[in-house]
Amino acid sequence: MLRVGIGYDAHPLVKGRDLILSGLKIPFEKGLAGHSDADVVCHAVADAILGAMAEGDIGKHFPDTDPKYRHISSLILLEKVAEILNERKGKVSNLDVTIIAERPKLAPFTDKMRENLGRVLGTSVSGLSLKCSTNNGLGFIGQGQGMACIAIVLVETKE
Repeated sequence: MLRVGIGYDAHPLVKGRDLILSGLKIPFEKGLAGHSDADVVCHAVADAILGAMAEGDIGKHFPDTDPKYRHISSLILLEKVAEILNERKGKVSNLDVTIIAERPKLAPFTDKMRENLGRVLGTSVSGLSLKCSTNNGLGFIGQGQGMACIAIVLVETKE
């Protein structure tokens, strides 16, 4: 059976935090604010996979009210989502991710980000697309106040 899921996440940029995207520390003067490491890529991908499996969203599985998730690496959360996928005998067939940010330029980091996602999800990078876009100066993202990410996934299951 083929299942499709879509995920979205957005966080504000603040001083005093590392910028973590797809588990990779990106050199920048600001980072994303959030309960965990606020990795919008991992959060959007996790939500897409959970959606495809009709398993709710990331907040259901990892609530921001639970202190054990404070400052946790979102790659760990994504690993737990991959475990749910494996338990349901599913696998990622194709993943398409778009990061939306004005700055910094993220293209130099996309290969490593894809590698991190492929490793955690147990899939080849040939089925993982990761792109970057801007908001052309519009809205909170365009003003440099935050970042967002959209992910769509095709999951194959044996159910």
